[in-house]
Amino acid sequence: MPRQDPGSTMWFRLSIDGESLGYFNGCQGLSSQVEIEHRQEGGNNGFVWQLPSRVTFPTIRLTRPLTPDTTKVAKWISTVQTGIKRPTAEIAALRADGSEVARWGLIDVLPVSWQGPRLDPGSPAVATEVLEIAHHGFTD
Repeated sequence: MPRQDPGSTMWFRLSIDGESLGYFNGCQGLSSQVEIEHRQEGGNNGFVWQLPSRVTFPTIRLTRPLTPDTTKVAKWISTVQTGIKRPTAEIAALRADGSEVARWGLIDVLPVSWQGPRLDPGSPAVATEVLEIAHHGFTD
């Protein structure tokens, strides 16, 4: 079996309920944190139980240069105004050749913020957008 590139050049595909919102070149926040509760056992002074309690998930921040898919993001965000529906999502990490490195399913996704491009003729930087989403955990 040929050895594959571990994904040094990555891009990310975001899908909401199976509908693609396009490709992003930056993704931060794919993580979870288990809060630990410490319990001391009576009569055993050399040991403290570390018990898991709640699991938290930070928001995920996706960035990309401005593309025609921006309108798909705006349409999804506007659905929050007509009632909150928390769909599932999928983020797939892709190599430069388009082959998949890894995939994360997300439960109960909600758009938290969107930052459009800064369009300033005095600053010739690449026009980028940032989408931030919240979720309630990972799925298969």
